[in-house]
Amino acid sequence: MTSILELKDERLKKLEKLKEAGFDPFTAQTNRNSSIKNYLENFESVENAILAGRIISSRGQGNLIFFDLFDGSAETNDLSKVQAIIKNPESGEEALKFYNEFLDIGDFVEIEGEKFLSKTGQKSILVKKIKILTKSLLPLPDKYHGLQDEELKMRYRYLDILTDGEKRELFFKKAKFWKVVREFLNNKGMLEVETPTLEVTTGGAEARPFKTHHNDYDMEVYLRISVGELWQKRLMTAGYNGTYEIGRAYRNEGSSPEHLQEFTNCEFYMPYADYKEGMKVVKDLYTKIATDVFGKTEFEMKGFTFNLKDEWKEIDYAEEINKQTGINIWEATDEDIKKKLGDLKVKYDGNNRERLLDTLWKYCRKSIAGPAFLINPPLLVAPLAKPNPDGKTAQMFQPILAGSEIGRGYSELNNPILQKENFEKQNELLKGGDEEAMMPDYEFVEMLEHGMPPTCGFGFGDRLFAFLAGLPLRETILFPLVKEKK
Repeated sequence: MTSILELKDERLKKLEKLKEAGFDPFTAQTNRNSSIKNYLENFESVENAILAGRIISSRGQGNLIFFDLFDGSAETNDLSKVQAIIKNPESGEEALKFYNEFLDIGDFVEIEGEKFLSKTGQKSILVKKIKILTKSLLPLPDKYHGLQDEELKMRYRYLDILTDGEKRELFFKKAKFWKVVREFLNNKGMLEVETPTLEVTTGGAEARPFKTHHNDYDMEVYLRISVGELWQKRLMTAGYNGTYEIGRAYRNEGSSPEHLQEFTNCEFYMPYADYKEGMKVVKDLYTKIATDVFGKTEFEMKGFTFNLKDEWKEIDYAEEINKQTGINIWEATDEDIKKKLGDLKVKYDGNNRERLLDTLWKYCRKSIAGPAFLINPPLLVAPLAKPNPDGKTAQMFQPILAGSEIGRGYSELNNPILQKENFEKQNELLKGGDEEAMMPDYEFVEMLEHGMPPTCGFGFGDRLFAFLAGLPLRETILFPLVKEKK
């Protein structure tokens, strides 16, 4: 079996032969007058065409050669690929000789030719002239098997996408996902904004941040863990009638099918609205995303079936835990919860009550098909949310689909006194070793002292797309982080 190095050596020899024959193997120019998509769609009216693209397969020999030319001009591979035919005497000796002597699968070429309908009715092009655009020095993966190793797929993402039509189409779909989100929020009159990705304190979520050093200011800063929550709420005080941001967030935590350290999220904020209004907006948004991007509202995953057009049930945090585990979270001690988690064989990190309650809830959540909204969690787990009148639960909501939480929203806390108290409680957790507790931001408290209108905020992101696509989150990221090559 020929090795990669041997194949590369053969191609390097062809490269030198191209140069010696006076051809530029890395030209900057092409005379292309049509994309392959336009060529195929307007086939009947085509006369002479000049196409450009990559040779992705080749078959035949002697005086008859067939090869597929791909240019990526359409969302689907079928409309981005055309069969090209070189045959004598129609194509001429020069084209045939050039192909046989200089070209390999993977090369980019320009071809000039006439429309040609094969015996099977396939729209093709009969090559008259052929020109090298870019000489490839390494071969493409086998067209039948592609890249099999999952880590290699991530490392050589460009080859994975090139050789897997479904993977390539996935990212067109993901672009549409964010386009639909933008259109929906724009139609709500919200302003798209950009907020800092480097922060002195991380706000808006509970997660371990990435830390770095700002040389010019000589101070420690953090990559943001939310998409501008505390900044966007400042914009509510500034008087904007709703804002949103779609951007990157970073969390220095573990990986799972639903979690990565770097991802895209969207957060939006609506003044003069509470969490009940937020639930209506989110239901409409998720249903529109499903309809416009995936062409359906009913999904099957993880053993569940749910339809986003159905009624979204409201599930009370404490009532659901009590129903599934028998634990009354308002009366149970930390030791009671630890014992129950042990009985359920559920692992947990951290010994503070917030982490214990969160672990217990996540166990219960896994059995809920949805669509549903989790409501009324303890204030302890929602330090940025407004309290309910009972004084112990938060005006927070989370969409639940197939046992997972896909987003989070609040009636945002705008009482500066309570917000300062919540920050101080979180700070105690930080001092106690809880690396996911929220850092206090006392300048944010100062902003609240100037007054912020009643506001509903909500955040979601890449996970929703991956979830509805039925794929692990990492597979829906164009270039996920991979370990350094050894």
